[in-house]
Amino acid sequence: MAKEDYEVVIGLEVHCELSTKTKIFCSCSTEFGGEPNTHCCPICMAMPGTLPVLNEKVVEYAVKAGLATNCSIEKNSKNDRKNYFYPDLPKAYQISQFDKPLCYEGYVNIVAEDGEEKRIGIERIHIEEDAGKLNHDEYGRGSFVDLNRAGVPLIEVVSRPDMRSSKEVEAYMRKIKSIFEYIEVSDCKMQEGSLRADVNVSVRKKGDSKFGTRTEMKNMNSFRSIVRAIEYESERQIEEIEAGNTIVQETLRWDDISGKTFPMRDKEDAQDYRYFPEPDLVSINLSDEYIENIRKELPELPESRRKRYIEEYELTEKAANFVTSSKYFSNLFEEAIEVCKNPKIVSNLIMSDIARIVNEREEEPDQIKFTGKELGELVTLIDKGTISSAIAKKVLEELFNEVKMPSKIIEEKGWIQISDENAIKEVVMKVLENNPQSIADYKAGKDKALGFLVGQAMKETKGKANPGLLNKMFLEELSK
Repeated sequence: MAKEDYEVVIGLEVHCELSTKTKIFCSCSTEFGGEPNTHCCPICMAMPGTLPVLNEKVVEYAVKAGLATNCSIEKNSKNDRKNYFYPDLPKAYQISQFDKPLCYEGYVNIVAEDGEEKRIGIERIHIEEDAGKLNHDEYGRGSFVDLNRAGVPLIEVVSRPDMRSSKEVEAYMRKIKSIFEYIEVSDCKMQEGSLRADVNVSVRKKGDSKFGTRTEMKNMNSFRSIVRAIEYESERQIEEIEAGNTIVQETLRWDDISGKTFPMRDKEDAQDYRYFPEPDLVSINLSDEYIENIRKELPELPESRRKRYIEEYELTEKAANFVTSSKYFSNLFEEAIEVCKNPKIVSNLIMSDIARIVNEREEEPDQIKFTGKELGELVTLIDKGTISSAIAKKVLEELFNEVKMPSKIIEEKGWIQISDENAIKEVVMKVLENNPQSIADYKAGKDKALGFLVGQAMKETKGKANPGLLNKMFLEELSK
């Protein structure tokens, strides 16, 4: 059978570090990047006689995440011990939630590959503590344990196996990331491990109702790696089945350099963890009033902003989807249009040049240093004809390197647009004189010749000529 005869089935367990100032069961800092073992205490080091105390902010943030993803909220929840050998969690068990998670039966909507909206079910969202980190000595002398991250609060978002391609998974991950950024429960910095996913993949023949045997790829923390890993692993499983082999339920490691998965261990089932209620913590009892107060505090979510941008600013569906896909892009957009009152040019710059530069620098939107104030002034300069769109691209490159007002940048660089008609006329005549064939082509009905002539004039003026005036003067001369 061919690859096209199989269907890929994917579910995710997304781990998101909450942006509380202190850990889930003690008052140690959750700040990223401290010297090893400087953000830990007897509680997160599991010293004898110590007891955990649940951070109330963790519960609030988890409920907020649940409400923002259309979950029901469990009013009588509890914590459980998940027994497992954690070399970087001193207790040798993790405090998590098993049968009574705080949030359950939710969903988010994504735009599928066919352009249609698709609902992805969320089975549960529960709270738990993060483990520490093992730093492996490059000379093979052993591993060093850093407990700064041990006890940092997590929510785990467990999806239904509703995704059928790597692109749907990316859309789902981006939607979850966007929602959590908007409600400010996490900074979602994937490069710092604040947002990562365990990816469960199986394949089955199209038309089958029974799921295939799944494998799990742990701790994936980049969209690119997740997409590549799913595509590789699904193809590997299809090849194994076609060769008459059996898929083993196991945990895999994704190697980004070789582009392959490698077995780590057999995949555990729930009974392997020997869950039981955490005896050192009381149950979590939430009132209707508590839940409703959190619901009232929810900010405008990306779906609502998307609809508003289409109605209020007349953005296209594509532009509105893109701008609201990130809280940082959306805030940049709103701040900029306050300055320039031109939402269409702002959205075009975000979708094209700003997104391109972010991707080229392999950064995230939250790493953009300039604000809507600078972007708004840049658009105003374009509107006034002070600079051309070609110069605007160069100004954006400069803004990514050093934040200055665009007017200051173009003054320092000498990039002010040439709008003097005499100066432009001189350039037009020179270009026409040097390109007689293009004149003949235009008069023969080849409209592209005009674009070539304008391009030559822009090159002559190093992008500083007013393109509107250039077009007007070329047309005047060519019509003679």
